[in-house]
Amino acid sequence: MLVRMASNRQTRPGIGELAKDTSRGRIGIVMGEVGARVQIRPVGGGIEWDALPDNVVAPTAREELSVRLAIKNANSRDGL
Repeated sequence: MLVRMASNRQTRPGIGELAKDTSRGRIGIVMGEVGARVQIRPVGGGIEWDALPDNVVAPTAREELSVRLAIKNANSRDGL
């Protein structure tokens, strides 16, 4: 059985995953790709923005936790 080592190369987050646009310092959800741009929507909803693929990275564990906590808090305020 051949077991491959995990790559050190980070991959860009896929559709539906949290992503950070390093050029804007914003975190959102990847909605898709159009041409040479990645479309990201704010976590709370709103208008998508375009980001260059080289500027889109996975958020740090701390950033992801912060976003997920903000979503939970918003849902609890809304009675969800």
